Amino acid sequence: MSTVTLEDARRVIAAAEKKADEIGQPMNIAVVDSGGNLVAHVRQDGAWIGSVNISVNKAWTSRAFDISTKDLGDNAQPNQQFYGIHATNGGKVAIFAGGIPLSRDGAVVGAVGVSGGSGEQDHSVAEAGAAAF
Repeated sequence: MSTVTLEDARRVIAAAEKKADEIGQPMNIAVVDSGGNLVAHVRQDGAWIGSVNISVNKAWTSRAFDISTKDLGDNAQPNQQFYGIHATNGGKVAIFAGGIPLSRDGAVVGAVGVSGGSGEQDHSVAEAGAAAF
């Protein structure tokens, strides 16, 4: 089974860091493998310590459900199909933007999670990282 290697994770993180620097927002950036296990994490200088676990949880959530956390969040609002999902898995499920699955040969093999800015900023930095995968 294909998964995210440390080399892959470093490439994703480097691209995400570049985007975070461009927008001037220090970020926490996490990459998980096909099992949702942390491969690598970076906390940029000045990034919130409270966002360390959030970035890891966004990556885990994105891999666990093979969906961006932004899209999952849209479907987790009251009267939507996944309302309440954030309370599952010991509260580990993140339902706000910043987590994006990483695919290889049509299969999800990991994910990137970003936290430290607005949802829009987190998502754009995660997209930059995912694009480098």
